[in-house]
Amino acid sequence: MAKQNVAEQFVDILVRAGVRRLYGVVGDSLNPIVDAVRRHAGIDWVHVRHEETAAFAAGAEAQITGKLAACAGSCGPGNLHLVNGLYDAHRSMAPVLALASHIPSSEIGLGYFQETHPDRLFQECSHYSELISSSKQMPRLLQTAIQHAVGRSGVSVVSLPGDIAAEPAPEGSAQSALVTSRPTVRPGDAEIDALADMIDKAGKVTLFCGSGTAGAHAEVMEFAGKLKAPVGHALRGKEFIQYDNPYDVGMSGLLGYGAAYEATHECDLLILLGTDFPYNAFLPDDVQIAQVDVRPEVLGRRSRLDLAVWGDVRETLRCLIPRVKEKTSRRFLDRMLKKHADALEGVVKAYTRKVDKHVPIHPEYVAAVLDEVADDDAVFTVDTGMCNVWAARYISPNGRRRIIGSFSHGSMANALPMAIGAQFTDRRRQVVSMSGDGGFAMLMGDFLTLVQHDLPVKVVLFNNSSLGMVELEMMVSGLPSYGTANANPDFAAVARACGAYGVRVEKPKQLAGALKDAFRHKGPALVDIVTDPNALSIPPKISAEMVTGFALSASKIVLDGGVGRMVQMARSNLRNVPRP
Repeated sequence: MAKQNVAEQFVDILVRAGVRRLYGVVGDSLNPIVDAVRRHAGIDWVHVRHEETAAFAAGAEAQITGKLAACAGSCGPGNLHLVNGLYDAHRSMAPVLALASHIPSSEIGLGYFQETHPDRLFQECSHYSELISSSKQMPRLLQTAIQHAVGRSGVSVVSLPGDIAAEPAPEGSAQSALVTSRPTVRPGDAEIDALADMIDKAGKVTLFCGSGTAGAHAEVMEFAGKLKAPVGHALRGKEFIQYDNPYDVGMSGLLGYGAAYEATHECDLLILLGTDFPYNAFLPDDVQIAQVDVRPEVLGRRSRLDLAVWGDVRETLRCLIPRVKEKTSRRFLDRMLKKHADALEGVVKAYTRKVDKHVPIHPEYVAAVLDEVADDDAVFTVDTGMCNVWAARYISPNGRRRIIGSFSHGSMANALPMAIGAQFTDRRRQVVSMSGDGGFAMLMGDFLTLVQHDLPVKVVLFNNSSLGMVELEMMVSGLPSYGTANANPDFAAVARACGAYGVRVEKPKQLAGALKDAFRHKGPALVDIVTDPNALSIPPKISAEMVTGFALSASKIVLDGGVGRMVQMARSNLRNVPRP
């Protein structure tokens, strides 16, 4: 058997760790790795047009599968392009291993062509970032990087000079067992008892849920039912907690709706479950707060805590539910459910007023129709900006759909690259990129990646020829909009020129048929929908301070649009409220 070189050993370890794709752009310092991938049956090289796309795609794959994903960039500018996508993956707790190939090892520190110091540059967006300066560090350094990424749910970066990658792997380099999944973390009995005591003493309890409730839907519903507690959620918690939820009171935050804000402020005890919700202006400062999270470093960093509980949400609730006394009064819950339904009824009028005849098309109408015609197990990747609003208010989760976006990092241009990673996990599953025209244009070159790999991603383009969210922020700050207009081409024609299916929609009556035709198409497709740039309605009492940094303290509903099928869900839940 031929002796392995370092690159072959590197690739072999990735495959043993469950990595099936390496996203990237080839380059000379990467050549030994790319050639090792070419010759290994267990892994594929996914050629993208920009390394930022590679990192976003790997992050999306990791979020969909819950397993390690990987990306790579060549020395200097190549791996620097990974930075933004890696920041997003790291802040989304996506286990990603990034290979930053490096200049020849003998030239490091001498100002060589394309020289950077990737082991330093990636430190802020990773749990682990180290340089392989000798073949003798393999395979231990790579195994350590993998275990950081998987064990701490985030990014690890390995910098590898091309000349070292081509060297023979050291003799007798043992391959240790790899950590490829995380354990559950159970709090101690003292913390469980303390939380149970707080709950039993509180008259009114509200639960506020984030992405840490993934896999804990049944436990959260049982817990809420026992406590008669309203359940609100952050945007990243929406897909895991909103569906089949008779206690739902909506979402808090600038994009929020319903009675979540009131429920979190009018309770005696607020329990934060698996959320690192960043907008502390939405959180109360005059009620008791307990927080449960598997990451101890986030406990108490957004609000004052009366109790911090370090543990996995599902395991914590399994321990907690038998220890708390069932509450008998539904008065607080029923009042919040009614407020929630009333709030949704109030904003839904803007959506129902002749919106199916309005030209340019209301983006709310686009999102509502998309929600109706998309598959029940579709993956939606969502661009930052106004697409976040439409996804938050119109895409209905059901326990099978996924909704992924740059919800913590807030990067533009994330939807199309994330759709690439999501589609590679399952070519038969419907993947929909909800793209804004600004975000799509920023990384439009990777639409060619869909065509080259024949990925059947459906790009639904909300084309209002502006950077809508930025324009909103300027308007609220009392500034005239400036630099926000986009002079766009016919994106459907661009898609067809690339060899994909493309259709342009300018009238509401064309919309449903166009979406259905695109979804039936076997390959990649783009639906360019001309939407109304003036669809936003700004309340008269809102200050610049309320929007800056997405911190809102007084007004709870900023964007007066519809809320899709959520109003039907609220009405259904309201029917369960006993009448006197």
